[in-house]
Amino acid sequence: MGILDSFSLQGKVALVTGASYGIGFAIAKGFADAGATIVFNDIKQELVDKGVASYAEVGVKAHGYVCDVTDEAAVVALVEQIEREVGIIDILVNNAGIIKRIPMLEMTATEFRQVIDVDLNAPFSVSKAVIPSMIKKGHGKIINICSMMSELGRETVSAYAAAKGGLKMLTRNIASEYGEYGIQCNGIGPGYIATPQTAPLRQPGVPFNEFIISKTPAARWGETDDLVGPAVFLASDASDFVNGHILYVDGGILAYIGKQPK
Repeated sequence: MGILDSFSLQGKVALVTGASYGIGFAIAKGFADAGATIVFNDIKQELVDKGVASYAEVGVKAHGYVCDVTDEAAVVALVEQIEREVGIIDILVNNAGIIKRIPMLEMTATEFRQVIDVDLNAPFSVSKAVIPSMIKKGHGKIINICSMMSELGRETVSAYAAAKGGLKMLTRNIASEYGEYGIQCNGIGPGYIATPQTAPLRQPGVPFNEFIISKTPAARWGETDDLVGPAVFLASDASDFVNGHILYVDGGILAYIGKQPK
């Protein structure tokens, strides 16, 4: 097999959670371009329908399902349905996530638990549901969408940072427990990515926009396409001896102390 062949996802079935739009959509489209069959979920039928239509617009036939990934029984049923209707899941991307920007002293325990449930408990449940078939197959790829907040703290994101820090360690533990079965579990930690949700923060003159650009050696926000190559690598045979690693795609923020004041 040639080196470029090792990056092919031809014949693979990839489940990307919460991939109706944004980062998950970009990664799923990249997988499809590399040959994978795409499966995704969202919490409402209308979001699934919009996602299917969006994939169709870019030439991808995606299989969409309604599922709340915080409901373990629903997750088990989803995986069983995918295995019946599409095939055994070769690649899982735990992409679904939420953030609540609330100062810690103003955040309720219920709000904290909501973030933990989506961003940490759900990846546990979905991974647990797909691993048995991966073991039988002798091969599988799990990619957890972590964050720079897996390494750093920041005001107003205590629950998100706690969840993403936990997800980093869940990633390493899955690698530790199931690496002997030919399963690789790695993470991607996006930096600050240009999405519709961050558009208000990226306007010229907005202090946060200037802050991010000044803290990023690449001197720009990331694009969703910046995450596609790393995701394809971690989903492909090219990464068969990479396990328990978090690949930060952040333009160099985590490596950079910042500019010296003039």
